[in-house]
Amino acid sequence: MFRIKKLDIFIAKQFGLLFVGTFFICQFVLMMQFLWRYVDELIGKGLSLDILAQFFWYMGLMLMPQAFPLAILLSSLIAFGNLGESSELTAIKAAGISLIQSMRSLIAIVCCISCISFYFQEVVGPESFVSFRQLLMSMKQKNPEVEIPEGIFYDGVSGSNIYVQKKDLNTGKLYGLMIFRINGGYDDHAIILADSGTMQSTAEKKHILLTLYSGEWFENMRQQDIAGPANVPYRRETFSKKRILLDFDGDFNMADAGGIATDARSKGMRQILHDLDSIREFNDSVGHAVFHEAQNNYLRLPSFNKKDSLKVMADISKGQLNFDSAFTKLPVDVKQSVIKRAADNAQMAAIDLDFKADYSTYLNRNERLHEIEAINKITLSLSCLIFFFIGAPLGAIIRKGGLGIPVIISVIVFIIYFILENTGMKMARDDNWTVWFGKLMGTAILTPIAVFFTYKANNDSVVFNIDLYKSILMRILGLRSKRHISSKEVIIEDPSYINDAQLLLHINNEIQQYNTEHRLLRLPNPIKVFFRPGNDQNIERINEMQENIIRDLMNTRDRAIITYLNRFPIVATHAHTRPFRRKWLNAITGIFLPTGIIFYLRMCQFRFRLHKDLTAITTNNELIVKRIAEITGTDYNSLKKT
Repeated sequence: MFRIKKLDIFIAKQFGLLFVGTFFICQFVLMMQFLWRYVDELIGKGLSLDILAQFFWYMGLMLMPQAFPLAILLSSLIAFGNLGESSELTAIKAAGISLIQSMRSLIAIVCCISCISFYFQEVVGPESFVSFRQLLMSMKQKNPEVEIPEGIFYDGVSGSNIYVQKKDLNTGKLYGLMIFRINGGYDDHAIILADSGTMQSTAEKKHILLTLYSGEWFENMRQQDIAGPANVPYRRETFSKKRILLDFDGDFNMADAGGIATDARSKGMRQILHDLDSIREFNDSVGHAVFHEAQNNYLRLPSFNKKDSLKVMADISKGQLNFDSAFTKLPVDVKQSVIKRAADNAQMAAIDLDFKADYSTYLNRNERLHEIEAINKITLSLSCLIFFFIGAPLGAIIRKGGLGIPVIISVIVFIIYFILENTGMKMARDDNWTVWFGKLMGTAILTPIAVFFTYKANNDSVVFNIDLYKSILMRILGLRSKRHISSKEVIIEDPSYINDAQLLLHINNEIQQYNTEHRLLRLPNPIKVFFRPGNDQNIERINEMQENIIRDLMNTRDRAIITYLNRFPIVATHAHTRPFRRKWLNAITGIFLPTGIIFYLRMCQFRFRLHKDLTAITTNNELIVKRIAEITGTDYNSLKKT
């Protein structure tokens, strides 16, 4: 029962080749999407190829668990879509093998991929995250390469703003230079003007050497000797050639990774669960300390005994107690001092409480982030199985392979999952939802969808029948299709024209009598509509007679009759009597007045439309009877008499 069969190997090969290709595609897409967040940290920094290679390597290792579910979804959908499109899936089912049996090899493979995903999140991911963050911090701290643009001030060199009017890319010369240097503040700055110059970095990449030609130097002079009689406000220097050395650290230095180790993403499941106990205990101790401090400083209440309380209540009842009497007796300057002191105390208390509230929010957020990361390691691994049981049944249902419809469906499913996961994560992180609810929302929504698709595909049920959904929607909106009757090339038996004409005239009489009895243009009694059973059997009988005549006249060779047949409307025989065929549904609809009014008006619309349809049927019947009289050479009046 559990031995490997040729079918398992065949389907595993189909899936494996597609999975490898789609995995690299998904990994590339995720890396490009992730790269846009840090593109500003990479451009213009002059990073070497080995640093960039490390950056992309660690990024790829971090994003592999996210690429697994999307690759499984796309590859399983394409694999079973190809099997269905080439009728191989039909042959498998014809051999008595169900869809679940044909998927068993892939289920084992996907379970292994889920375990690999969990391993990456548990072992490889935290180490890659620490290395990636350390590398990213080093990139942020590295100074950019000196690429001075033309026509604007460049502030990439610390302590200086450099303006270049024109650059010669062939010789590397700069023309029309203006350098604004700030050494010790805006009172101690220098402005350097030069006709031309060159720029180069020193060998150790710690400084920039500027060689300037034909220029002037203006500089404010700080007074070095306070007691000195001479005080030069600024100096001016004219030079033909001058060299200036600017501080510029262009080397790459690896940053310290000490602060990254406390991030939840840098820890495995065991370490997160271990640290959560310490974090919760520390948060509780901080909360108790803040509460006791506030209770002692801001919420302190004087101690009263029962006798004091009774005395105060007695004074209040006699109207002898005035809390502001002591304050009103104070001098004006003392009042102002008391008010100012109270305002300062309240402001300091508010500032202190705001600071402690921010610190408490940070501590609680850190605890929630650890819980989110622990749950995420499980849900991201389970998403591999969920996406497989969505992709494989969908491929078997739509029976379309390639990179067309499967890619569109995969993108839609992944976008839904991405929105649910990110919304739940952000709401849980900000303490708007509980962590379990926020992180399990995407899994809880997609799991029933996966079960539904698997059940439908295994039972060969129709899920994506567009005509079925179209007909249901048309029934809900009260729409209907038109007749499309065309003349037949081969007719075995001609219609019975005389009999059909007599029946059409009889139907006209029935319709006239029906209109007289039912008066469709009048509003019906709501009590009869919602609370009394009954169907309109007369209109059902008339419609059945009409359809039988239409089916008989479809065998005609006369184009005029074919035209008249296409004018017959398709009659709804139940919608004009009551909203639903079941009595209890009608009663519930009538009890809820707003809903009942909507369905009552809809039913009235169908009554007016039925009156219009019966008028059209009567007119068409007259025209067809006249045309039959012309074809058969029979007198029209004689047909009416018979």
